[in-house]
Amino acid sequence: MSARRPFSLAASAVLALALASCDNMQHQQNLRAFDPTKRFSNGASARVPPPHTLAREDPLPGDPEATGLRDGEWSPEIPIPLDRALLERGRARFNIFCADCHGEDGYGTGIIVRRGFPQPPSFHERPMRDEPTGRIFGAITHGSGVMYGFADRIAPRDRWAIVAYVRALQKSQNAALSDLTAEERRRLSPP
Repeated sequence: MSARRPFSLAASAVLALALASCDNMQHQQNLRAFDPTKRFSNGASARVPPPHTLAREDPLPGDPEATGLRDGEWSPEIPIPLDRALLERGRARFNIFCADCHGEDGYGTGIIVRRGFPQPPSFHERPMRDEPTGRIFGAITHGSGVMYGFADRIAPRDRWAIVAYVRALQKSQNAALSDLTAEERRRLSPP
């Protein structure tokens, strides 16, 4: 029993020191942004950034790649180069972030909808096919209806990849023979 006594005393001393140090938080100087301080000669607590300063990650206000807008209107086209890699990336991001509600085929019948969540519009209906490409980007960025915005979860380039994939889904379900060139139609015809 006496062997435990030194351990108990040591543990009690450590606990007492820990509790005593917690009092510091109640008595520390509590600075708030923009409160006057003696840190700078003008009494400010922070320096004013130089004119025309932009944060590193902030896009320029009229940048179509970051906003989906061109000259204040929704961009009609995707402002980044479109290639197979972008479409594959879009498909992967779509299946991760969008298919739960929109379904892998874009008809708006994902697993969440089948379990009672409100159904989003099908990407294959005429109004959605007629939407400007930038508007789809804007919906992913800021949200639309009950869909929350994904700006903090999906980088702009990946949002454009999703838009490209949505356009590919739309074309896959709504293509007409007249959309093909004569050479493409010839290759489809049986010999």
